[in-house]
Amino acid sequence: MGSARRPVVWLALLAGLLTGCDVSARSADVTVSGHGSSGAAESAGTVGAAASACALPVTFDIAVGWKAEAVDGLGAVASGGPDGDLAESLLRQGPVTLVCEIDAKPAGAIGFLRVSTGKPGGGDARAVLRAFVAAEDGAGRARYRTFTAGGLAGVRVDYVQTSKLLGESKKESALAVVTPRGPVVLHLGGLDSAEHDEMLPAFELAQDTLRTR
Repeated sequence: MGSARRPVVWLALLAGLLTGCDVSARSADVTVSGHGSSGAAESAGTVGAAASACALPVTFDIAVGWKAEAVDGLGAVASGGPDGDLAESLLRQGPVTLVCEIDAKPAGAIGFLRVSTGKPGGGDARAVLRAFVAAEDGAGRARYRTFTAGGLAGVRVDYVQTSKLLGESKKESALAVVTPRGPVVLHLGGLDSAEHDEMLPAFELAQDTLRTR
């Protein structure tokens, strides 16, 4: 894996060190229309098209100030050897692998909207999302809901991630859709729950504007 993406790997490694074992919690399933109550952020353009920063199976809008950058997670995992094994442990979560990172720091928040993709035939959106959450250490109190956007039927989850090392918990959100080119997962992660709440409108903007490419 090239040196340009090593900060992503070490950031992911740090995140792994700060997470602990799964917390005991129940999951809830609800069906809703649209997104949560925080509203959507102002759009600064679309990502996902071939000419954009990240070529994806879907397109969606990113919020003002957020910066998208492609991550060659698939190539890193396929490289083999110790580097490939490390990349798989850090960049792959459940059935999907990191391919795009949208940084909130230029907009004044500490966190990322990360996009991961998988191979076709990996199950429906709910199965993909449940596997994604199950692969995250310390994930619990998951609340799943269905949504539709741009003709896509998706599933969203809001949950709590608990660090055994720090003894602290924070909010996380993710969504999954399945396209003819495979599943896509968008994950919102921040420094803490306050940062998560600040970034949530950008996540909901992405959710509301999802389209198959």
